[in-house]
Amino acid sequence: MDNLDNDVAAAHIARVDPAFAPLMQAAGPFTPRPPDADPFNGLARAIVFQQLAGPAARAIHGRFAALFDGHPTAEAVLHTPIEQLRGVGLSGSKAASIADLALKATDSTLPLDRLDELSDAEIVQRLIAVRGIGRWTAEMFLIFQQRRPDVWPVDDLGIRKGFAAIHGLPVPPTPKALDALGEIYRPYRSTAAWYCWRAVDTVLPAA
Repeated sequence: MDNLDNDVAAAHIARVDPAFAPLMQAAGPFTPRPPDADPFNGLARAIVFQQLAGPAARAIHGRFAALFDGHPTAEAVLHTPIEQLRGVGLSGSKAASIADLALKATDSTLPLDRLDELSDAEIVQRLIAVRGIGRWTAEMFLIFQQRRPDVWPVDDLGIRKGFAAIHGLPVPPTPKALDALGEIYRPYRSTAAWYCWRAVDTVLPAA
């Protein structure tokens, strides 16, 4: 999404749900982190970072990338022994996941060069076929790597807590309830999700 799309998305959300307006003023415009160099590296990075604190994950990811002169490819990983992947600090399960990602990226299970031709649902289904990639990781990939505008990760606790904070709810909504509540934000639910995350760590101005 470009800046114009971001502005349109924010205006739509504030119009259909004015409770977002104070947060938008305090948090500023929708600014997702930059995507990785390519989809394969974005997914490999996501696997490395699962369940790890930032500094440790960055160190391991840096060593992983260094194995391939800074730019891993599916083909190169596919020809790298698991033991060598583990040697940079990857757990056995993460090394196996990255190897499986490389395999599925080269056997047409996950056509990373044709993702623009696939719907959000199709991409999720293909991604969760990869070992170690669940629905949450797939949805983060859609938002931050693919810049898909209408993703609503209802299982994410941060989004549920943020939604509750925005609306003054005593407890976060359930995923099922949040799924229904998010319908009004279509077709810009990714922006709404980002603001829900921001609600958890943004100090709102006093009324």
